[in-house]
Amino acid sequence: MKVLVLGSGVIGVSSAYQLAMAGHEVTVVDRQPAAALETSYGNAGEVSPGYSAPWAGPGVPIKAIKWLLMHHRPLVIRPQLDMNLIRWGAAMLRNCTAERYELNKGRMVRLAEYSRDCLKELRAQTGIQYDQRMQGTLQLFRTQAQLDGTAADIAILKRYGVGFELLNMDGCIRHEPALATTREKFVGGLLLPGDETGDCFKFTQNLAALAVQKGVQFRYGTVIKRITKAGQQIDGVVTESGTLKADAYLVALGSHSPMLLKPLGLTVPVYPVKGYSITVPITDAAGAPESTVMDETHKVAVTRLGDRIRVGGTAELAGYTLKLHEARRQTLEHVVTDLFPRGGDVKRAEFWCGLRPMTPDGTPVVGATRIGNLFLATGHGTLGWTMAAGTGRVMADVISGRKPDIDMAGLTIDRYPNAYR
Repeated sequence: MKVLVLGSGVIGVSSAYQLAMAGHEVTVVDRQPAAALETSYGNAGEVSPGYSAPWAGPGVPIKAIKWLLMHHRPLVIRPQLDMNLIRWGAAMLRNCTAERYELNKGRMVRLAEYSRDCLKELRAQTGIQYDQRMQGTLQLFRTQAQLDGTAADIAILKRYGVGFELLNMDGCIRHEPALATTREKFVGGLLLPGDETGDCFKFTQNLAALAVQKGVQFRYGTVIKRITKAGQQIDGVVTESGTLKADAYLVALGSHSPMLLKPLGLTVPVYPVKGYSITVPITDAAGAPESTVMDETHKVAVTRLGDRIRVGGTAELAGYTLKLHEARRQTLEHVVTDLFPRGGDVKRAEFWCGLRPMTPDGTPVVGATRIGNLFLATGHGTLGWTMAAGTGRVMADVISGRKPDIDMAGLTIDRYPNAYR
């Protein structure tokens, strides 16, 4: 079968590779000159099944007000008249209940845990390298209230068999020795030992090269204009270079997916949530993190990637703008220098932002649609890297007509009653 994959981020490339392994003739289309040059380029570097949770949860509306008032605030809203944002925000608020949080987290953990297993298998099969480390994620709490508030998440982790360890201050330092110099900054942490870290850009680029060896064609520098439909089937993708046709079509365009899908009568509630990162060269390896430390107060992740420290965070609601705001850089610099003052040289850091494709319930949209040969893999939010390998395997199974290894209930577009019109 001929399959056209739209998007060469980590989700699109992972899907293309698995589709090729399943025996399909695959072409990937992207406007960029190479793979992983948008949201997959500079993310926080976490492969974190244990940290997979929706942003919408009990108490979040009140927390959001506090975040907006912080000097180094994790949430930024740029005032604008944007009906898509208003609808998305209202839907997110409806998911801020204990019942919805548990349901959505369960769906996310299901895919994320499966994805981690798929990534391990992929490493064993290919030997792919991407500055990976297997030392877990340490969620660091600066206040006792944060530490005491872990009960709900721990209950869900237990339910799904996700390993964890609640650590006091000394336990955190045993796991991340460089924190010994800043021990007064925190009271404890939650260690998720099954989590991993790695450079998503390197992974995607290297996997794309492996995909080419399997016969995948990449049409870079190709701007997609629209998708055309005949009856209940997609019959082509119109690009600036001509119309491309296939037997099946997979949309993996992240935050840009809804614009192409809406003319087809398909409304996907994905909104771009801008995230920022700095990539800091390490100057003192002993003063840098060993893996990932998640600062719970500022919602900023500090990750070791080879000879660099990746510091990523902030949720900015501002539409599709990629403008870099200096205040966000200051927040990222504050966190890394506050926790790891000797680790790296922030003056030489690369400053970057990308658009995370977020759904209001946190769960990505993966699987088939009611349009016979159209498939979706989008809406992964901050967890595209975490869920990529599993999403790729799931999409290869679904498009091939095989039953996936995980239950697809609640993962497809059909969970949204107003998706079709």
